[in-house]
Amino acid sequence: MRPILSVLNVLGALLMLFSGYYVLPLATALVYGEAESLRVFALCAGITLAAGGALVLATWRFRRELKPRDGYLLVSLSWLAVTAAAAMPMMLGAPGLSFTDAFFESMSGLSTTGSTVITGLDKLPNTVNLWRCALHWLGGMGIIVLAVAVLPLLGVGGMQMYRAETPGPVKDAKLTPRITETAKALWMVYAGITAVCVAALWIAGMSPFEAICHAFTVMSLGGFSTHDASAAWFDSAAIEMVLMLFMLVASLNFATHFLALRRGDPGAYRRDPEARWVFVWVGVSILLLTAEITHARLYDGFGESLRHVAFATISMATTTGLVTEDFSLWPVFASMWILFLSCVVSCTGSTGGGIKMFRALIMIKQFFREMFVLVHPSAVAPLKIAGAVISNRVVYSVLAFIFVYFMTVVILTFALLATNMDFTSALTATVASINNAGPGLGQVGPATNYGSLNDKQTWICTLAMFLGRIELFTFLILFSPSFWRK
Repeated sequence: MRPILSVLNVLGALLMLFSGYYVLPLATALVYGEAESLRVFALCAGITLAAGGALVLATWRFRRELKPRDGYLLVSLSWLAVTAAAAMPMMLGAPGLSFTDAFFESMSGLSTTGSTVITGLDKLPNTVNLWRCALHWLGGMGIIVLAVAVLPLLGVGGMQMYRAETPGPVKDAKLTPRITETAKALWMVYAGITAVCVAALWIAGMSPFEAICHAFTVMSLGGFSTHDASAAWFDSAAIEMVLMLFMLVASLNFATHFLALRRGDPGAYRRDPEARWVFVWVGVSILLLTAEITHARLYDGFGESLRHVAFATISMATTTGLVTEDFSLWPVFASMWILFLSCVVSCTGSTGGGIKMFRALIMIKQFFREMFVLVHPSAVAPLKIAGAVISNRVVYSVLAFIFVYFMTVVILTFALLATNMDFTSALTATVASINNAGPGLGQVGPATNYGSLNDKQTWICTLAMFLGRIELFTFLILFSPSFWRK
């Protein structure tokens, strides 16, 4: 019981820290004169601060340095607690939103999924729209990675939380000697590129408010927009070009950005094996799908086909989910292929979801190694990526992850089928949710949203988003009896 109380003490500190994030919507409410939103967000900030403070005081005598296993419990609890706190202003500020829908919307924001149950985004208060996109931005790098830059001030170590939260199979490499400095460095790079994105979108034609909201969305690889029509509302090739550029930037490992920008080492991109394959997969896919769409004569010529295919492919492959066209109307190969890309394209250490490119590379290399060993059974064949030997422990971990990933997709798809959802909608909603990609096909296609789901279906998709964001094992390990043994 005592270890749980120690985790709850840190969770209370996290809630208090999160209450400070309400300064963004409060400032927006003041700028746009939205008195009701100001009241709602001030109330929710106060409740979150009070709840966090009460939790800290109630567990104060149990404060201690967290152990590695505590990090997994803290990550899971913090995502759920912060999502619940973020849902309060959604429920009070968006007309007719139930707690189920508000929790879904908040989880979609913090998990950077971008699925929405809200219609009439164009008429929502600016404060609520900014809050939705700001949740994307916060969730993009991770609430825990943000917190480890501050929690040492409270006497709590950060490395175990960083390892539990950071996406991907390789989590031991540090950019700086101290984990807090690593977290700060990552956030500085993240914030700096976001500022450049805001300026680029403003120059391309967005209003300052829209530029801020969509920069939050793009840098987190989320999919929220301030308009029901998503990026299609702008109907601007210039804006689409900027969005595509920064979606690709955000899909790369932020450690690589750190090395390239902060240390003046552009060769870091060339040495990153994931970065090369991201552009290969995306580039080849765009060319093939453009040829197919042009042949199908869905648009007026190759140029227009290339424009829409490039945006949809990059948006879905990077798990962003912004849309300019209803790609569910494309040939089934094209629509399913870009949904498949959301499983593998994003890099380790990026803000994207899915299996990640690094794991995909390991599995491809492992396949060829197995083929080689079958022919040469006595040979020693280490698995290498970019000249570095990948230990068998990492390979086995990746194999286990991919097995659990696909079994989770199967189980949640059957769960949605049990609610009488059609197969295409059930499968694609599960894949899009667990990949944190947003739109699927059928009932949850790019021309619609998740508002038509019933409560059971909404909670299943919420669970999928949650599991995808914390990468399965971080949560599933809590159900292992050995986790709770001393």
